[in-house]
Amino acid sequence: MVRRFLNFVAAVIVLVIIAGFALYIWWDRAAEVAFIPTQDFVEQEALEVNAYEDPAMWFSRPGIGVDDPARWQPAIEGAGRSVPAPAETKPRDFAVFFIHPTSYLDRANWNAPLDDERSQRIARIYVRGMASPFNQASEIWAPRYRQATFGAFLTEQPEAQQAIDSAYRDVKQAFDYFLESVDEGTPIVLAGHSQGSLHLLKLLQEEVAASGIAPRVVAAYVVGWPVSIDHDLPQLGFPACVTAEQTGCILSWSSFAEPADPGRLLESYRDSPGLDGQPRGDSRILCTNPITGTINGTAEASLNLGTLIPDEAYETGELVPASVPARCDERGLLLIGDPPEVGDAVLPGNNYHVYDIPLFWRNVQADVARRVGAWAPAP
Repeated sequence: MVRRFLNFVAAVIVLVIIAGFALYIWWDRAAEVAFIPTQDFVEQEALEVNAYEDPAMWFSRPGIGVDDPARWQPAIEGAGRSVPAPAETKPRDFAVFFIHPTSYLDRANWNAPLDDERSQRIARIYVRGMASPFNQASEIWAPRYRQATFGAFLTEQPEAQQAIDSAYRDVKQAFDYFLESVDEGTPIVLAGHSQGSLHLLKLLQEEVAASGIAPRVVAAYVVGWPVSIDHDLPQLGFPACVTAEQTGCILSWSSFAEPADPGRLLESYRDSPGLDGQPRGDSRILCTNPITGTINGTAEASLNLGTLIPDEAYETGELVPASVPARCDERGLLLIGDPPEVGDAVLPGNNYHVYDIPLFWRNVQADVARRVGAWAPAP
């Protein structure tokens, strides 16, 4: 049984099935053996002060050109052509800072080396699929960083938090350079997924909420990481996005098909401390319905403007409209009805974590355009 399970684990590694939020994964001995490093944590040397001046430290940034994965455009189903930004929603200039999710699965290090080819290739795939809905922006910045390994999210060993903190320092350094590079007054959209959202939450709490850039934040898309309405949201300095045109607010969702089995997620969420230092317990999770752009609620599949269906290699894909519904349940999870055929990276429990953003690709694109259009500078 154990060997069969380990073989399965090996298979899903190859298919990038488990490169997601660790709270959604198996918490048994086999997973620990497969992913958690056994060596001591080694503190990462600080990057050079000017490290992020180097374009090679970014997956996406102005000037990269045709090789920029965030500038990729999917095709329309059956049409064989890419999707332009709808003219009626084309927004003003704005800048996006996007933090990619975990792509390093190796237990050889607590933090990913920047020259690890496999994790960097997977990260580019994530940026292409998850940052591309924001490609109407005049600037998209998505940094490379020495992310915490997947196994760091499967253990409470102190080395795990050290690895996460180390990764955050890179993200913060990249964010500081992003702010220096973007013209003053330009509206800003912040976005992340999974580990990227964890780092984004810390940025919001420690660097953005009480700073001079807070009025420039159009919205923060904190996707694939549960945000407690009671214990996290009040610490972030921004409210939840209640309406579709609200600005200066936070969106978040975690997707499950039905029947959903989120037991592992909810168990870990319940026992973990919130940003206020108190246990999250059974507090409701923030759930934005990405189809409507409002908090909670239900939306039929007919309102889904386009789900990104990837090819087998996750190198390209096409948009299929009206295929996936969405409703927020009483716990704050986003339920998407019967399991859609969107690829082989579905996690146990009907967890569609890897597809949180691609499921609603075109609606996310419309959402950010709408909010940027509604944003107004502080008087």
